[in-house]
Parts: sequence; C-alpha cells; structure tokens
Amino acid sequence: MPRQKGTDPSTQVIDAVLELLTAHGYDEVQLREVARRAHVSLATVYKLFPTRDELIVTAVEQWMASNTYADLTPPPPGGTLRESLMGLCRTVFEPWERHPRMLEAYHRARSGPGGHRLDTQGVTAVFPIARDVLAGADPVYLADVALILTNVTYTLIGRFAEGTLAITEILPAIERVIFRLTTDNEPDARAAGRASGGGEGGLDPSLAAPFYHPDTAPDPG
Repeated sequence: MPRQKGTDPSTQVIDAVLELLTAHGYDEVQLREVARRAHVSLATVYKLFPTRDELIVTAVEQWMASNTYADLTPPPPGGTLRESLMGLCRTVFEPWERHPRMLEAYHRARSGPGGHRLDTQGVTAVFPIARDVLAGADPVYLADVALILTNVTYTLIGRFAEGTLAITEILPAIERVIFRLTTDNEPDARAAGRASGGGEGGLDPSLAAPFYHPDTAPDPG
C-alpha cells in the first residue's frame, strides 16, 4: 500500500490510531483498519508495534504529551492552595472534556499491559508543578492530599469510563474535594455530631453511588 510522502510509517500509524480513538473509541482500533488508514501494510504495523496494547499506549502517550500535559505551567504567585490545585486539575482535564473518548482510551490503556507508562508519564509531567504548589506544606498533610486526590480522581475516571458519570461532572467533583481538603471542616463536623441519633435529613443513599441501586437496595428508612 502506498505511503503518504514525507511522513514516516510510525507517525502514520499513530495518527491513524488517534483518528480512530477520537472519532470512534477504543474498541474501534483494529490493526487492519489502522494499516488501511495509515497506508502501510499490516506487517509494517506489527513490526513497529508488536501488540495492539503497545500501539494504543504509545498513541495515548503522544496525545497526552501534545494535549493534556502540553500547557502545564507553574501557578501564578500569590494564589491560594485551592486555586493552584484547581488550576492544575483544569489544565489536565479540560482537553479530556473536549475529547471524552480519549479519557476512556486513557483509562483502558492504563489498566492494560504497559499502562504503567502512562502513570510514569503523568508523574513526570505533573510532579514538578505539584511540588511548587505544595512547597512548604507539612509532609503528613502532603501525603494525605496526594492519597485522597489520586484515589478520588481515578475513581471518577473509572465511573466515567463505565458510563455512570458524565465527563462534565468530574472537575466539579474534584473541586469539591479540593475545597474540603483546604478548608476548616470542624464546624460542619461538630454540627453533624450534634445531629446524630435522630432528626430529619441526613445521609441520602444515593450519595453512595455507584454502589447504591434503588431498584434492588432495601429501604434505608
């Protein structure tokens, strides 16, 4: 099959994969279709990328470098910790909001063979900025913030990938978490403690989503 002039086969193959990922999704990346769109032979695809997993991880890596991590910059001086953390999260997530199929591709590629490369890429890109944002903080506080934000973020991405959360709900959820992490929550905790043991309102079972299913759950009342 003829190759496009001036472009090396590897670039053509990756471009074809990204075209399929952004337009049609992860499952549509089939190697014969990739070869057809890239104007190379199937043998060339296998020579460059021995497995489909390696091919997709490489394509997602390149997309992340050009989109998600390309505009990462240190926060402006004088901002609050909350503002700085939210600025960092927006920079990372807004490209995914514009290309939601790439977030699904990221999640699935990260969960498969070679997915550790995406974690390494993310740490390499984000750590220097996060280090500046959190400079001077207590190490125990830093560890707690990192643990909570990391687990919340990956849970939200997983819920999006499985179809139980809209992509536009991710950043607002992260913003609420950051607000709680950077705010004195003691007044709310004291109020909740005083109200325990009775009264109206309280915990709605729907807050346990995605684990709560009203059609099968017992009546919480």
